[in-house]
Amino acid sequence: MADQYARPGEDNQSTEIPVIRWDEPPEGPVLVLLDQRRLPAEEVELVCTDPSALVDAIRTLAVRGAPLLGIAGAYGVALAAARGFDVDEAATALAGARPTAVNLGVGVRRAQSAYRTALAGDGDLRRAAEATLAAARALHQEDAEASARMARHGLALLDELLPGGGHRVLTHCNSGTLVSGGEGTAFAVALAAHRAGRLRRLWVDETRPLLQGARLTAYEAARNGMAYTLLTDNAAGSLFAAGEVDAVLVGADRIAADGSVANKVGSYPLAVLARYHHVPFIAVAPVTTVDPGTPDGASIEVEQRPGHEVTEVIAPRVPVAGAEAGGGIPVAPLGTQAYNPAFDVTPPELVTAIVTEEGVVSPVTADALAALCDRSRQVTI
Repeated sequence: MADQYARPGEDNQSTEIPVIRWDEPPEGPVLVLLDQRRLPAEEVELVCTDPSALVDAIRTLAVRGAPLLGIAGAYGVALAAARGFDVDEAATALAGARPTAVNLGVGVRRAQSAYRTALAGDGDLRRAAEATLAAARALHQEDAEASARMARHGLALLDELLPGGGHRVLTHCNSGTLVSGGEGTAFAVALAAHRAGRLRRLWVDETRPLLQGARLTAYEAARNGMAYTLLTDNAAGSLFAAGEVDAVLVGADRIAADGSVANKVGSYPLAVLARYHHVPFIAVAPVTTVDPGTPDGASIEVEQRPGHEVTEVIAPRVPVAGAEAGGGIPVAPLGTQAYNPAFDVTPPELVTAIVTEEGVVSPVTADALAALCDRSRQVTI
């Protein structure tokens, strides 16, 4: 459905989606994922019985989105511990599955640290596994709470920048429940505006080449009864020119120390358009997405993905397997080479604000971002 009309503030159905869960059937612990490759055609669960299966699920985008990757990474370490795999080996494989998403490594290291600490205490493998699972569950809960706080801060910022309501928000890729332990990052802000009766229209970029906007954000918007309209990525310029966009909301997979924002490829052109048309460009992400060890945008490693994602149109029911042909419909001549970066980087001078669970950074500077991260660490301690 390209254009969904709804009355603001009314939800059509529950937003509860079992995106990720830990299960313990008789045959042993497993991590169960909602297979996002199959959406919106069908909701199918993918069962991971070992860390390598989870690594494959991460690489093929069965599970995706910065905050959720952190949660999945932590559960993956817990799965290794519970199943008797080499925990350090599993942690290395998981952390390297998608290099741009900093949250993945954060979640893996947190669970790995819990395992090592517990094992150093009394050497009991079972108790170490329990401690690792507890760390993963705690991260899952913290992310849900962070999502709710980001939504509140983001809505307050929108109301400050755009008094009077009736917000028309453009978003790119997918940043809702499907990427989070809660209701998401950027999408959660739009959802909060919808529930408050202040969202007039959610503009949804298709998000080429894998259509995470069309397949996933539209799916979530429809589930929540939001007024949304789908557009091709290259139609965004005409939308700005027509004065139909009040704000751009995007998530982030890594934020450098200087405030550079790495997000799904296509975000940077939106920031350029937003600046030219005097429209706020807002990134929404948890503090764990800020990486003080990455000094600037040029230092962010951008994941390069298989060319077949560009040269073929992948049907939602057909899982992509690594770098092999995805079984989709060819849209380019056989042998065509493709440039397929998963992300691009938006410099801080084009970012109006960064919204986190600890507050808003605006203007976006290295000092302001560092101060917010310091406050976050003090609260955690």
